[in-house]
Amino acid sequence: MDAGNRYKMPRFPLSDRMLKRKNPCDDLDRFIPNRSAMDFDFAQFMLTGGKVEKENSASSSPSKDAYRKHLAEIFSMNRTRILAFKNKPPPSVDGVQEFSSLINWSSVTKRSRFIPQSSERTLDAPDILDDFYLNLLDWGGNNVLAIALGNSVYLWDASDGSTSELFAIDDDIGPVTSVRWAPDGQSLAVGLNNSHVQLWDSIASRLVCVCHDFVP
Repeated sequence: MDAGNRYKMPRFPLSDRMLKRKNPCDDLDRFIPNRSAMDFDFAQFMLTGGKVEKENSASSSPSKDAYRKHLAEIFSMNRTRILAFKNKPPPSVDGVQEFSSLINWSSVTKRSRFIPQSSERTLDAPDILDDFYLNLLDWGGNNVLAIALGNSVYLWDASDGSTSELFAIDDDIGPVTSVRWAPDGQSLAVGLNNSHVQLWDSIASRLVCVCHDFVP
């Protein structure tokens, strides 16, 4: 093998690594204006407007000045930007414009939200633990509120206001630290202080299963 050919460099070493742009408009420079988004007639008017006004200053009058100002407002000639550095936004859908024109926004009023200043009903929950990290209340889909009070769990039915005790545990595994309803509104998960989780059937008032040493 010839040593000269082994160290011979290709003629265009970077030609294969050059990326080809799909659309020239995709890669725009923030310092170079986008010609496709520019209004050249407006740019010429803005650039030559001062010269024309100087030439016509002798024949100007308040009525002519007011007329020119009115034309500038109609044709949006009051804008001062000449160069465009990004593409124009796509036009809005005609249906949206027609629908917006039919809405009378002046008739739309925001409804005020009524916030009661007093409680509608007060439930007495003695011996409830005041601990931020405990979940001792949970409202189920069956409109029943589960309440953990010490070593017991109570169920309060909001439809008729009745209260019943679901179960009570011994002091060596208590107290109850969390309650959570299942989506069906029948099964209730109860977390205990000894890291056990019990699953209860609230309709039959029976223990379904126990998960030992459960760590979330």
